[in-house]
Amino acid sequence: MPPPVRKIIHVDMDAFYASVEQRDDPALKGRPVAVGYPAARGVVAAASYEARAFGVRSALPSVTALRRCPELVFVRPRFDVYRAVSRQIHAIFADYTDLIQPLSLDEAYLDVTADRCGLLTAWSTAKEIRARILTETGLTASAGISYNKFLAKLASDHRKPDGQFAVTPGMGAAWVETLPVARFHGVGPVTARRMKALGIETGGDLRARPLAFLQEHFGSAADWYQAIARAEDERPVNPNRERKSSGTETTFDQDLTDPAAIEAAVLEQADGVWAWCAKAQAFGRTVTVKVKFADFRQITRSRSFPAAVATQAALRAASATLIRSVMPPDQGVRLVGVTVSSFEERAGAGMPLFGEDGLTNEPLPA
Repeated sequence: MPPPVRKIIHVDMDAFYASVEQRDDPALKGRPVAVGYPAARGVVAAASYEARAFGVRSALPSVTALRRCPELVFVRPRFDVYRAVSRQIHAIFADYTDLIQPLSLDEAYLDVTADRCGLLTAWSTAKEIRARILTETGLTASAGISYNKFLAKLASDHRKPDGQFAVTPGMGAAWVETLPVARFHGVGPVTARRMKALGIETGGDLRARPLAFLQEHFGSAADWYQAIARAEDERPVNPNRERKSSGTETTFDQDLTDPAAIEAAVLEQADGVWAWCAKAQAFGRTVTVKVKFADFRQITRSRSFPAAVATQAALRAASATLIRSVMPPDQGVRLVGVTVSSFEERAGAGMPLFGEDGLTNEPLPA
C-alpha cells in the first residue's frame, strides 16, 4: 500500500521585523519603514510593504534605500522582541503538529499529514493557523500548502501578503514548468544568471536539460535541479534538524585566472552565506574557502576563530584572507565556494545580526 500523500505547510510571516515595529509603534503604521541602520555603510534588514512599493528591499544599502524613498523611516532592530514573537508563533504551530522545522525566526515547515485537530484538510489547517497568529500577535502570515517542501515554499510567496496558495499533486509539475527559475529555492541570483546564459529561464527549460548537461555546468547541484524541475522533493519535515554548516559555491562558465576576479567571486559567495546565517541566527566559528582548478584538483583553506563570526564584514575579511593565501593560481579556477561551520549553540542570541557595516544578500537553501 503506498504511503499517504504528505501535507506540508510553509508558513512565512509578512515583512516580519518591519511589521513588528509598525505594530508596536502606531506612528509607523502606513509609513515606509526599514529595519536597519541609516549609516553610510548600513543596510536594510527588512522593509515594510509601503517601503517595498519604492523598491526598498532587504539587503539594499541604506543610502540607496533613502535615494529611492526619501521619506523612509529607519528603525534599529530589536532582535529580543522578534525572538519573543517567534516563540509565540511556534507555540501556535505546536497545537497542530509535532513535525515543525524552523528555517528562521519568521518561517517554518509544518507536516500536518496526521491532522491532529481534525480539520480535514491542510488548507483549513493553514487558514486556522494564520487566523490565530493574527489574533494572538497582531501580525499577518502567508502560507503555502503542498505535498512537498519545495512546492510549499514556492506557494507561500504566491499570495503574499496575508494569503495562502495550494499546489496539489495534479498540478505540481505543470505549475513548476511555468515559473522562472530565479524563484526556485536554492537558485540564487548568481546561479539564475548562469542558467539564463545557458538558455534556462523557466522550470520547463530546466526540465528539458539532460542530467549530464546539468552536471557539466552545475556539478553536485545537478540532481537537485533536475528533481525540482519535476516538482520532486523527498525531504522530510525534520523537527530535530541541526544544521552543521552553511555554504555555497559557484562554477564559472570560463575558468578564471585573474586574482581580483577570483576574490570578487569568493566575496559574492560569502555574501550569500552571511544572508542565510543572519536570517537563521546561526553563526559559526570556522570559515572555509574551496577552490577547484581547471584540472579538477580541489583544495580548501580554513580558519577557526575563538568566537563566532558575527558580522558580514568579518566573514568577507576571513574569506578574502583565505583566498589570497592561494593566489596567484598556477592554472585556471573553475569553481569557488565559501562555508561557515562550527555553529555555536544559540549563537547570536545576544548580538546584533546587522552591524553598522553589515550587509546581506540572499538566503541559501535549507
